[in-house]
Amino acid sequence: QVQLVESGGGLVQPGGSLRLACAASGFSVEQRAVGWFRQAPGKEREGILCISRGDARRYVADSVKGRFTISRDNARNAVYLEMNSLKPEDTAVYYCATELGNVCRGDFGSRASSMDYWGKGTLVNVSS
Repeated sequence: QVQLVESGGGLVQPGGSLRLACAASGFSVEQRAVGWFRQAPGKEREGILCISRGDARRYVADSVKGRFTISRDNARNAVYLEMNSLKPEDTAVYYCATELGNVCRGDFGSRASSMDYWGKGTLVNVSS
């Protein structure tokens, strides 16, 4: 049974940093593309970062480029989201997700409906 469990969310001041973790079970993160989505109040869920099998390709949304990075720990079967220079507009529920396939597609940002498995999300609140 595939499960994804996010952790690490919380309240952080603007300009601060936060690291989210996504612990996977039931499949190997090394073998599939895994990514992070976020959904702010009143907005659609958007894909922001994706890492492919073997790191063959990554997707990075313009909104987080230069501030957020994605990484993977195969030994822990986990994927991480490192967030720096956080802004109030980064406030959202952050989800990790995966789909059948091993390469992040160029339209990952709008592929929420194509994901096969989702975590329950973790809330990030950027506020002073």
